[in-house]
Amino acid sequence: MRPWYKWYILALAALTHMLVVAIPAMSLPVLFDEIAGDLHLDIVQIGVIWGLGSLTGIVMSLLGGIIGDRIGAKRTLIIGCVLTGAAGSLRGFAISYPMLAATVVIAGLFPLMIPTNVHKTCGVWFTGKRLGLANAVVSAGMALGFMLGSLLGASVFSPLLGGWRNVLFVYGGLALLVALVWTTTADGPEGRRPAKGTVPRRPLSESLRHVAGVRNVWLLGLAMLGVGSCIQGGLGYLPLYLRGLGWAATTADSALATFHAASLLFTIPIALLSDRLGSRRRVLMVATVMIASGFGLLSIADGALVWVAVILAGVVRDGFMAIFMTFVIEIKEVGITYAGTAVGLIVSISQIGSVLSPPAGNSLAVFGPGVPYLLWAGLALLGFVAFTAIREGNESTSKRQAVVSG
Repeated sequence: MRPWYKWYILALAALTHMLVVAIPAMSLPVLFDEIAGDLHLDIVQIGVIWGLGSLTGIVMSLLGGIIGDRIGAKRTLIIGCVLTGAAGSLRGFAISYPMLAATVVIAGLFPLMIPTNVHKTCGVWFTGKRLGLANAVVSAGMALGFMLGSLLGASVFSPLLGGWRNVLFVYGGLALLVALVWTTTADGPEGRRPAKGTVPRRPLSESLRHVAGVRNVWLLGLAMLGVGSCIQGGLGYLPLYLRGLGWAATTADSALATFHAASLLFTIPIALLSDRLGSRRRVLMVATVMIASGFGLLSIADGALVWVAVILAGVVRDGFMAIFMTFVIEIKEVGITYAGTAVGLIVSISQIGSVLSPPAGNSLAVFGPGVPYLLWAGLALLGFVAFTAIREGNESTSKRQAVVSG
């Protein structure tokens, strides 16, 4: 296999993050104003809708990881992209709040199968320090998609395509196109791809039982629950919050895009820094404090201070994810063999917070528009506490992890 091929796979993985997961996900908050006007939703209902998208992900992120460990990341990505595109398009047919809620639940079934197996793909094609770089590149793809979705979803895509419904239909078509491209790729490099007929078929329960016995996996799940709840709730509320403070719609959307632009610029440098320092946990802890501080600052911020807050939190967002996923794969009891199951379990735990934090936070707006951010910042600090309890010595070194040269 030619040396450049793994970089092609990495580019495709980053595009999958961007086109199938990130752009559709972050277009929704900026489209909420239009959707709410069309379907007559109040702010708590909007919070419920934003949280419901994560409800079915609690199960499917875990199942997607287990399936990826069993049938391979590539096949799981193909299935995940097809189902994500088809289910996501269903939201465009909603004509009422109950119907929108139902279609959002269905649409939430499949997207979280994708990041789990994108990062597993990185583990298949890259090793050692290049694994950290690969995870940073696909996380940068996610950041770019988040930025484009928040910047263009309401101000460009919706007017261009004729409304929020058509935007969702087009996103569904893009996901199907990405699935088609994945069908043309190889399964993995020689030396990391088992010979045909020799792939171990572990029972699903065995993979889950093994991963569930790893202490660090549960602590990382708690950490991701805290940080993920903060980000999920805070970003979904931000455009509405700023509009309520009197900001123009395009400026409010730009603040959300700025968060992701800062993340995009620093994703790879932060991941490389973690390689140089030799301690991913410490970098994750610093990043968590920055996220908590940025969202906490939003509770009192207006004017120029808002930009400071979103940049402070945004700078580390996707760098955090890149390091986090690498940290999981490098746990010696996990490795490539159980990477999908471990990431899936962690994401499933985090999705509990992602379901509850948006409506819980939005409901606090009756006490003041900035009060929800105090809750979300507190949840991020919960993640910091979980990181302090992790024993970093349990992660494997790059030498033990490497199977072939990256």
